[in-house]
Amino acid sequence: MQVKGGQITQFGRGRMGQLIASYDWASTPLGSIEGWSQSLRSYVEMMLGQKHAICLFWGPDLTLLYNDAYAPILGAKENTALGRPASLVWADVWEAITPFVNQALSGEGTWSQEMPLVMTRNGYPEETFWTFSYSPLYENGEIAGMINVALDATHGVMARRRQDELQHELVHRVKNSLAVTKAIVTSTLRNASSVQVAQDAIGNRMSALNRAQDLLFSVAEKALIADVVRTALEAHLDRPERVVMHGPALDVSANQALGLSLAVYELATNALKYGALSSPDGLVSIAWAVDAEDAFSFEWVESGGPAVEAPSSNGFGSRLTGRVVPAYFWGSAETDFAVSGLRYRLSGQLTQKA
Repeated sequence: MQVKGGQITQFGRGRMGQLIASYDWASTPLGSIEGWSQSLRSYVEMMLGQKHAICLFWGPDLTLLYNDAYAPILGAKENTALGRPASLVWADVWEAITPFVNQALSGEGTWSQEMPLVMTRNGYPEETFWTFSYSPLYENGEIAGMINVALDATHGVMARRRQDELQHELVHRVKNSLAVTKAIVTSTLRNASSVQVAQDAIGNRMSALNRAQDLLFSVAEKALIADVVRTALEAHLDRPERVVMHGPALDVSANQALGLSLAVYELATNALKYGALSSPDGLVSIAWAVDAEDAFSFEWVESGGPAVEAPSSNGFGSRLTGRVVPAYFWGSAETDFAVSGLRYRLSGQLTQKA
């Protein structure tokens, strides 16, 4: 703390040092800054000199002080956080962290790694993960507060979660490819008039399967929905007339093209194994549309196949079409296992609303 002519001009360095020095502490339980104890001043100076995100909870109300690195953690709360009781600043998560606070205030430090907390620091719920410690702070041999050293682990946790999803998706794609290959061979041999015809048909459909796989791994900056659907379906069809498509010439982004191709490939694989495309007379109707307000819809309707039964459990394929793919369109999806044929509807938008 720097003193000039008996007046405090700055507390430490940086933005928070100046804010703390100029704050009206007389209106808080800590009292005027000129009357702060040497212990509190030393703790604050130590905190402000650190590059880690650190805050102090001090006094009977656990009044909050923090350094520059901690400010982003507060989000929109930062405008009114300094000098307020911690229980009010962190009211959204206080119930979850109270056991750790009590443990530190009883004299025992705490350590938590990647603890999940749903925060509303920016006015909406956020799933976050934190690695942090609470340690008691003493004055005259008594616990007068505690120090919190925090690390936002959300990015790392989310990255691992996405990696796990990608691994599941890769395994699922491999299994799907094997299932499609088996179905291609079986259906082609069943309907071929000769061995040569079967060989040619299998070769053509395996080439189509390769093109569909290429689409799943590499999509241009944008693509026509009709092209995405046609390429994803090509390997599954013994006759092109078994699929009827309706929709405008509509471009979607690379991510949306990827999501849509995943959905179509998944639906077509299931149709070839169990649904309309497993029967010689089965048909699939596909339609998409977008209105003037950018509301997007995509429908897949099967008919003419065997009676449909809802699965007893949801596997990765169901999560893919029901949760993963709709996220590309900021929307939702539903699957109707109607006896006459499976129906899948995807609803969303082509651009994210502000």
